[in-house]
Amino acid sequence: MPPARALHVIFCWHMHQPDYRDADGFYALPWTYLHACKDYSDMIAHYEENPLARGVFNYVPILVEQLQDYSAQFQSRQFRDPLLIALATDDLKTLSNEQRHFLLEQCFRLDPEHMLNPFPDYRRLHDIYQLMLEDVKEMADYLSVQYLADLLVWYHLAWTGETVRRGSPFLRSLFAKGHGFSREDRQQLVQFLGELIGGLIPRYRALAEAGRIEISTTPYYHPIAPLLLDFNAAQEAVADALLPDCPAYPGGAERARWHIDQAQQSHPRHFGVPAQGMWPAEGGVSAAFVEMLGSAGVRWTASGEGVLAHSLLLSDDGSGPRGRAEYLYRPYQLQGKGPALFFRDDALSDTIGFDYKTWSGHDAVTDFIHKLEAIWRQTEHEENPVVSIILDGENAWEYYPYNGYYFLSELYKSLANHPHIRMCTFSDFVSHHPDDMKSIPRLAAGSWVYGSFSTWIGDPAKNRAWDLLCTAKQDVDRHLGEFSPEQQAQIIEQLGRCEGSDWFWWFGDYNPSDSVRDFDQLYRLNLRKLYTLMQIPAPDALSNPISHGGGAAEAGGTMRRTHAEGH
Repeated sequence: MPPARALHVIFCWHMHQPDYRDADGFYALPWTYLHACKDYSDMIAHYEENPLARGVFNYVPILVEQLQDYSAQFQSRQFRDPLLIALATDDLKTLSNEQRHFLLEQCFRLDPEHMLNPFPDYRRLHDIYQLMLEDVKEMADYLSVQYLADLLVWYHLAWTGETVRRGSPFLRSLFAKGHGFSREDRQQLVQFLGELIGGLIPRYRALAEAGRIEISTTPYYHPIAPLLLDFNAAQEAVADALLPDCPAYPGGAERARWHIDQAQQSHPRHFGVPAQGMWPAEGGVSAAFVEMLGSAGVRWTASGEGVLAHSLLLSDDGSGPRGRAEYLYRPYQLQGKGPALFFRDDALSDTIGFDYKTWSGHDAVTDFIHKLEAIWRQTEHEENPVVSIILDGENAWEYYPYNGYYFLSELYKSLANHPHIRMCTFSDFVSHHPDDMKSIPRLAAGSWVYGSFSTWIGDPAKNRAWDLLCTAKQDVDRHLGEFSPEQQAQIIEQLGRCEGSDWFWWFGDYNPSDSVRDFDQLYRLNLRKLYTLMQIPAPDALSNPISHGGGAAEAGGTMRRTHAEGH
């Protein structure tokens, strides 16, 4: 029998990759399928192995679209990803010098501590590469075909999940072999990866249909919708934030609704039922956007703790809360209506995302449980306290030993069997406790990163990117009526791709230069394709890089702490 008062714990794992396809449909970067082989596979496996575990997976539609596209490529063997083209090539002697140079640059892009150093044969390939760094392009021409074969196999082995390895005698045989991989080894690996990726969505859907997980969605191309609605939303959290030259994104409300509509139409096609909840891109909310979600029938949404703190300050009547336990661990509604609003525990979420990677799995779980037990004791005033733990589902684990296997396995078992903790989903909580929502008079605009939008607007490079997008949208508005309905649909779809948040995330000198280069180039290529579809010349500005980067991964990179150190 469940306890009279339990601490409800909701994990929401956000699964997202931007559209990496270029104007010709070829993948400029391989991260979608590599994360599928490692993280999307491992994350669902842990729930499969723990029948009492409950949680939420947020699948961004453009990620699902790419996973389905990769599955189709494996079925047809007509690959549009340079890495898979090389892996599946019958005779590696036919690779051009350009392809060889690409493989050398790509096949060591990973965390060396956990994905390269544990494997002596892979490390030996890296040692050879290090000797060539004085002039990689010239010396690469002397590499043997066997080196390239071993490099390709090892890179893909490194990007397999721990549960995948443990469940596959074939993979274990490749790890044991270590070197001298044959054409047959590579072809069998291609077959294996295709089956793995093709089975992912059905695995998630099966657990959702069994009521063990909930699958939510995000506006289609992952735009920062509050900024589409109003650039001035950036100044609610950062009053002196610099804004783009363009005063507003043209037709932003219509575009935000388009992304919501597209997501709601896409979700049932892949998962069988409509999504009940919608995690906004980067937890980005504003009052206007939450009202839009409510009008679209969204039952719940969520954001970061900083947004709630700012909102309560705006709503303060002089008797405001004194401690987090007094306000964080319950859902809200904006002015008593619309979707339920959940706010993540930033400290707990970031502890998983950034800190436990250096701990033993058992010690990390013990510490985490102690933190939850403290919250349970501190929330005696709440009949149904709820802790929202929301973070990336794919980017943290490569920095954990064994892709987080021991941590996640023990975590779910410990939580599922704890006498005072009840794992659940957002929709379950809303259904079982419909009267627990507290009305909040005002909602501050912001995101799960610092409670602001400073990661996507305000920096000179980010603002330049917004101005380029605004100009493109103005050109779309001027010329769209000149085209057939089919051509209009292509233009609108391409515009949506350009509106995604990821481009703006990467602009800025604090981000790693190689990632900034990749995303800068892809963003400008997407804008150029938009102009090509409109059959008008692209602005000259699209020929020049927007940003160069140069920071360290901890300062920028794929993940950011959502609160200041020691805060």
